[in-house]
Amino acid sequence: MSLERWSAVDDYFNSLFIGSDPVLEAALEASTAAGLPAHNVAPNQGKLLMLLATIHGARRILEIGTLGGYSTIWLGRALPPDGRLITLEASPTHAEVARANIARAGLGAQVEVRVGAARDTLAQITAEDGDAFDLIFIDADKPNNPHYLEWALRLSRPGTLIIADNVVRDGAVIDPDGDANVQGIRRFSEMLAAETRVQVTALQTVGSKGYDGFALIRVTG
Repeated sequence: MSLERWSAVDDYFNSLFIGSDPVLEAALEASTAAGLPAHNVAPNQGKLLMLLATIHGARRILEIGTLGGYSTIWLGRALPPDGRLITLEASPTHAEVARANIARAGLGAQVEVRVGAARDTLAQITAEDGDAFDLIFIDADKPNNPHYLEWALRLSRPGTLIIADNVVRDGAVIDPDGDANVQGIRRFSEMLAAETRVQVTALQTVGSKGYDGFALIRVTG
């Protein structure tokens, strides 16, 4: 099987279950025009995030890693009218693009984009707002995933769902001598395996974004 075949299957399901979405298509076009890397989730993955947030009844969502706001829009669509999403982005340029995309999606009143290194903005959120999040999506620089997990657990409650993207790294996650991204994912995974307050699984995925996977974490205590 090849990336071409995987992408064709994604296209098939996307055409059936998602169809044309001018808002999301405009978000991708604006991100490309601004020179952002194509690290956004695939459309079917974005809808999976939306469905998980909807099923979970998430009212407060935290996203670590905004990029152009593509996954932010998917998650924001799951919010009830009084729901709120905070998304963290290190790059001011990326954040500017994301804010425009989020506003175009009609989510500007519910979504806040915070700019700065996530380890700093996570500390700020913890200090200023003691409320836990219902769902946390981790999709930022992988070497810092262990730190993001620590903060995510601090900002959780029993029942919080944590989702982490890109945990397979084209299969390189099994390489103990992998690069900094792989090392970050391996440490993140080892921390989860030792953590007594969570239930965890990880799933491999193939598709238009290549060979990767998600980790799904339910906080229990």
